[in-house]
Amino acid sequence: MLIRRLMAQRASIERAGGLVVSLEGPAILLGLGDGAALDHLCEIARRRGVILFDKGPIADGKVPPAAERVEGDPRETLPHHWERLKRSAALALINFPITDEARLAAEVAPLVAPLLRPGAVVVSEIAVELPGWERLPPPDGVREGRHHLYRAS
Repeated sequence: MLIRRLMAQRASIERAGGLVVSLEGPAILLGLGDGAALDHLCEIARRRGVILFDKGPIADGKVPPAAERVEGDPRETLPHHWERLKRSAALALINFPITDEARLAAEVAPLVAPLLRPGAVVVSEIAVELPGWERLPPPDGVREGRHHLYRAS
């Protein structure tokens, strides 16, 4: 199950990266987890930069130098960045595993929405539908419902 989950996440991040290739703006990661998603997101989004929002504390060396990190509960830190990042992010990955943080993912989705530019893509293991977010089909080979992709308007 873990392998299928990670493969689905990888395919979803890659699909999202392809869908936003013509958009400018950073990628946002909500939740560090074990760091695998951040590592892959930094690889896919190396031209645009990555901003990590995590409860922390985040150990030095766990975050690549290319990634900016914001420590603290994302429900509190995201609103502090609304003005600075207003409608600029091209991609967001909500990286709270369904088994651990389903409620947190649902609570941060509306807080990340003001940071997303029109056409941005959101990836989440947890369904987090919001008004103005268009559900996209999963990547080839990813079972419906394993990961969710949305396009922000």
